[in-house]
Order: sequence, then structure tokens, then C-alpha cells
Amino acid sequence: MHLPLGTMFNVATILAGGGLGLLLHGRLQDRYRIIVFQGLGLCTLALGVKMSLAMQNPLHIIFAVLLGAILGEWLRLEQRFEGAAVRLKKTVKSKTSTFVDGMVTASVIYCVGPMAILGSFDEGLRGDHSILFAKAVLDGFASVALASTYGVGVLFSSVAVGVYQLGLTVFATTLQGVFDEPSMAALTATGGVLILGISIKLLDIKHIALTNLLPALPMVVLLARLFP
Repeated sequence: MHLPLGTMFNVATILAGGGLGLLLHGRLQDRYRIIVFQGLGLCTLALGVKMSLAMQNPLHIIFAVLLGAILGEWLRLEQRFEGAAVRLKKTVKSKTSTFVDGMVTASVIYCVGPMAILGSFDEGLRGDHSILFAKAVLDGFASVALASTYGVGVLFSSVAVGVYQLGLTVFATTLQGVFDEPSMAALTATGGVLILGISIKLLDIKHIALTNLLPALPMVVLLARLFP
């Protein structure tokens, strides 16, 4: 298995950003937060475009995204993840509710999304850390804002991120025989399309229920294998 440098860097940026957020204690002005996330949005847009250009058969990506979106909407994945997070908060209620809320909120934000899944897969299958490096920068800046609001619990979300992404990387390594070059190209291109959706959200252009689009990732691999 390739060394999980992307996940290690991701954990480090969450801890560093969270530590800075604790020092700020809510003093982070909105104008700085807005311009930083706009810059990150533009960089994420560039990454999504670069990845989407890997597509070899556009029909695979089109059908995967459309069918995946319909399946994800039918399964109500976004609402289910949000509901699970709310139930988890209620289950672990304690006197340190800010700590718990911060840990759970940050863990959900960092773990649910195409960059965590696709980045971990890329790291396991090809040793390519670029997606997780980009995600790490995003998570690091998000940790500043979250920790300044919720406190030290945000730093402990790094444990969930490390375990989750490392598990996906190991899982991807065991499936190396399933992913031939066309399948990987299709997976990368579809992931690029979803990452474009992240950039649109970061730039505050439009809200996209990206969790509902996650079924497009396994679906495009299936389509690439069935219809080469």
C-alpha cells in the first residue's frame, strides 16, 4: 500500500487550523473568511476542471452523474447524513455539548464528500495525493472558523478523518484488480465533475446536494466496465 501522505497531511492541517481557531476565539472577521473561501473556490474549480479533462468517454460520465443523482435523491442521502449527524449529537449529549457539537459537525463536514472518497481511492490505487492535499487545505481553513466557534472538539475530528480516509485507502488497495485504466479515467473525470460542484458552493453561486451525487462514483466504474 502507498504511504497515506494525503491523509496524514489532512490530519495535520485540521489540527493546525483548529489550533489557530482556538487562538482567535471568534475574532475572525467575515471579510477575511469570505475572501479566503473565494480563493479556495477558484483553486478547487481549477482542480475539478483538470480532473474532468481525464474523461475518455463523455457518455459514461453523463449517464453516471444523471443516474447517480436520481439514485441519490431517491435514497435521500443528503437528508440521511444530516439526520444521522443530528441523532449522533443527541445520543452523545453531555455537559460539554460544545465539544461534542464541534467534533461531530467537523467530522461530518470533512468525511462526507467526493474529495474524501476519491482522494483516498487515488492514494490507494495510484499513490496520487493531490486530491487529498487540496482537501487538506480546505479542511484546514474550515477548521479555523469551526474551532473559533465550537472550541477544542473540532481538533478531535481529525481522528475520525484519519480512520475514515485510511480505511478507504486500504479498501481501494484491495480492489486494485477491479480498476483498469479506463475505469480509473472515468472515476477521475466523474470526481472532477463533483469537485466542480464543491467550487460552486465555495464561491456561493448555488447550493448543490453533492452527497446525493455520490452514487455517480461507483456507477461510472460499472458503466466503464460494462460498456468499454
